[in-house]
Amino acid sequence: MSVELKVPAVGESITTVEIGEWLVAEGAHVEKNESLVSIETDKITVELPAPAAGTVTQVLKRKGESAEVGEVIGYMEEGAAGVAAAPAEAAAPAAEAKQPEAAGQAPAHVMPAAARLLAEHGLSAEQVPASGPGGRLLKEDVQAHVGSGARPPAATPAAQPTAPAAPSRSLPAAPLSQDGDRQEEAVSMTPMRRRIAERLVEAQQTAALLTTFNEVDMTAVMALRKEYQDAFTKKHGVRLGFMSFFVKASVEALKAIPQVNAEIRGDQILYKNYYDIGVAVSGEKGLAVPVIRNAERMSFAEIEKAIEDFGKRAKESKLKLEELQGGTFTISNGGIFGSLLSTPIVNPPQSGILGMHSIQERPVARDGQVVIRPMMYLALTYDHRIVDGREAVTFLKRIKDVLESPARILLDV
Repeated sequence: MSVELKVPAVGESITTVEIGEWLVAEGAHVEKNESLVSIETDKITVELPAPAAGTVTQVLKRKGESAEVGEVIGYMEEGAAGVAAAPAEAAAPAAEAKQPEAAGQAPAHVMPAAARLLAEHGLSAEQVPASGPGGRLLKEDVQAHVGSGARPPAATPAAQPTAPAAPSRSLPAAPLSQDGDRQEEAVSMTPMRRRIAERLVEAQQTAALLTTFNEVDMTAVMALRKEYQDAFTKKHGVRLGFMSFFVKASVEALKAIPQVNAEIRGDQILYKNYYDIGVAVSGEKGLAVPVIRNAERMSFAEIEKAIEDFGKRAKESKLKLEELQGGTFTISNGGIFGSLLSTPIVNPPQSGILGMHSIQERPVARDGQVVIRPMMYLALTYDHRIVDGREAVTFLKRIKDVLESPARILLDV
């Protein structure tokens, strides 16, 4: 029985998606609920599971093509009949896939300059290890392969050419035309990257953004982590990181300065008495900001577990749409990439974002003496339409005070 493969509903406001990587080929047998294809939206990437066991018989929409929610993008044959047909049906696409190479065309992942070098030295793409992004074969890969003295396996006597080898095969890699050294490659932006670009431009154009800075002495937090790390990990099964301290400190500061936790809606200011903290994490296709709901009610361990889970699923493109929606305030940790100082951009309609940076030992004055302390620069970017400079500075100072004396979180002072 033929089964339609349709684009599933992925969110209330999403009507169009982009087809990602097909995880199975035409003619392949799949089990029920096995992932067939990834579907990309401007917020998340989801996978379409097989509705039944059987064989994928036809793919209608290829990678990079757009499709509407509910649209048929392929067919599969349900049941054992599909299993028997799989080998025969799979043979045709396999044969088709080899045709470009037989015709002398380079595979899509071979860069033009690399293709010329391959032809010049009588090599195929499969013989040269690729080191470029996404498995692309670069000119440098071919040059390194030729320079190492590696050669393709000798052909059988029947296949040996009777004519002498072409002189070009003995030429070194150097005499390439100069235009081969200047390559360009056009790659379509993913829906998520397009959405990120739109949101960042929107924030710059619609909000009055301003950034204020401070620095925090991380000595107390680092000492606390060192003292209780083993006991914390043993009890909760997760390491005690810095992010839970910053989430807790941000909640304390948001309680003190409610404007930073508010948003402008029309000609009104909407104040919120809950604290949903977005935590920026690096995913497979760009930056994602999953939200920790009601962070004020969570313990350090619960926050750390949530962040660890978000980070893992972001790399696997398995974050859920509802986890990326909402949020009253955002924390971005550029320090994990080595950033010393930056000006983060507010995630609208929020009114503030906290930027963390790398910890560096620096000389500071304490009680009339110069001492070396682990210091971190903090940046708060805020919407000046709703947050005044006084409130922004006070907010950042409150975070500094809480982090330099973590006991304040427990004592609520």
